[in-house]
Amino acid sequence: DDQGSVPMRQFKKSSKLDNVLYDVRGPVVDEAARMESQGMRILKLNIGNPAPFGFRTPDEVVQDMRHQLPDCEGYSDSKGLFSARKAIMQYSQIKGLPNVDMDSIYTGNGVSELINLCMQALLDTGDEILIPSPDYPLWTACATLAGGTPVHYICDEQAEWYPDIDDIERKITPRTKAIVIINPNNPTGALYPREVLQQIVDVARKHQLMILSDEIYDRLVMDDLEHVSIASLAPDLFCITFSGLSKSHMIAGYRIGWMVLSGEKYCAQDFILGLNMLSNMRLCSNVPAQSIVQTALWGHQSVRNYVVPGGRVCEQRDYVYKALNDIPGITAVKPRAAFYIFPKIDAKKFNITNDEQFALDLLHEKKILLVPGKGFNWGSPDHFRVVYLPRIEVLSEAMGQLGDFLSHYRQA
Repeated sequence: DDQGSVPMRQFKKSSKLDNVLYDVRGPVVDEAARMESQGMRILKLNIGNPAPFGFRTPDEVVQDMRHQLPDCEGYSDSKGLFSARKAIMQYSQIKGLPNVDMDSIYTGNGVSELINLCMQALLDTGDEILIPSPDYPLWTACATLAGGTPVHYICDEQAEWYPDIDDIERKITPRTKAIVIINPNNPTGALYPREVLQQIVDVARKHQLMILSDEIYDRLVMDDLEHVSIASLAPDLFCITFSGLSKSHMIAGYRIGWMVLSGEKYCAQDFILGLNMLSNMRLCSNVPAQSIVQTALWGHQSVRNYVVPGGRVCEQRDYVYKALNDIPGITAVKPRAAFYIFPKIDAKKFNITNDEQFALDLLHEKKILLVPGKGFNWGSPDHFRVVYLPRIEVLSEAMGQLGDFLSHYRQA
C-alpha cells in the first residue's frame, strides 16, 4: 500500500509557546504525578490549594450558592452580574481606589483569565512590561504569549523581599508600557508598606507607566499589618487591580476573580475598548460563582480567624519559618502575608547548580514536592517555595525529612 509509506503529518504546538514557562507545573510536578500513579504517597507543598488541607469554604457561602443556583442559568453581562460588580465596587471604594464605577469592574474565571485577557489587550510584539523576580509565573507566561517582552526587576531578599526601586528605574526603556506588582507577594509572602508603594507610584508617574497590581491575598495579612492598594496612592495614573475569592475565602476551584480599572482612564480609552472586545468574546465568567461574591465580600470573614495569633495560618507560618532557619544551609525571610515562604539554600554548600534537579532528588528520596525558584523566574539555583497550608504535624514531618535529606545531599 503506497499510502502506508507516506510519513504521518506531525502537529506541533504553536511557536508562540516556545518560550512560555508553564506555570509552576513542569518536570518536577509531572514526575510526582507519575510516582502517584504507581501508588506512592507524595507530600505536596507545591500549590496554594487550601481544600486538601482542611480549610473549608464558609458555610454561608455554600448555602448562598445552593439557594441561588436555580436562578443562575444563562449568560450574565460580559463584565458580570450586577450584584457581584456592585459588591466589588463598594469593596474597592473602601480600599480607596479612585474613580471606580460599575463599568470599571470585570469578573473573570479566576484572576488568571483576567491576567491573560489584559496582556492580550495591552501588548504588541516588542512591547516591554516590568514583572517582579521572583514572580507568579503566569504573569510572565501571559506577557510572552501576547508577544510582549517580560523584563524582570529584582525583589531584594535583604530588604524583606521589597522591590528594588533602583533596579526598576534601570530597566525602563521607551518600550516599557506597564509595571506589575504582586502584593501580598507570591512566592515570598512579602507585604509592601505604603512607603515602598509610593516609590513605585513615583516611578510610574515619571515614566507614564500603567500599574497592574495583583492583590489576590489582600485579606491574608498577619502581624497586625495593613494591606494598602497601590491604586489608592495613584489617582492620576491608570491602574488595574486584580483580586478574587479563591484564597481569602478558601474557595479555590469556584473560579471567581475580578479586575478593577481606576484612576485616570482617559489615556486608556483604546486599551479599554480592547478589554471590552476580549471580554465579550468569552461571553461571561462563571455565573454561579459570581452569585456568591456579595455574600462572600460582606459576610462573616472566616479568614480572619486563620491569620491572627493562634490561628492556623499564623501558627503554621511561625512554625515553618523557625524550622527552615534551623536547618543548616537554609535561611528564610519571615512572610507577612499569604501562605508561602521562599527560603534560600546555600548552593555552594550543597553544590547545587540546577534547582530543578534538587527538587527532583528530594522528591525521589523523601516523596516531598516543592517548587524550585526557577519556576518563579528566579535567576539563581538557590531558592525554593514552600506552601505552609498543611497542619503543623505534617509540616513537622516534612521539615524533618528535608533536614535529613540535606544532611547528606551534594548535587552530582
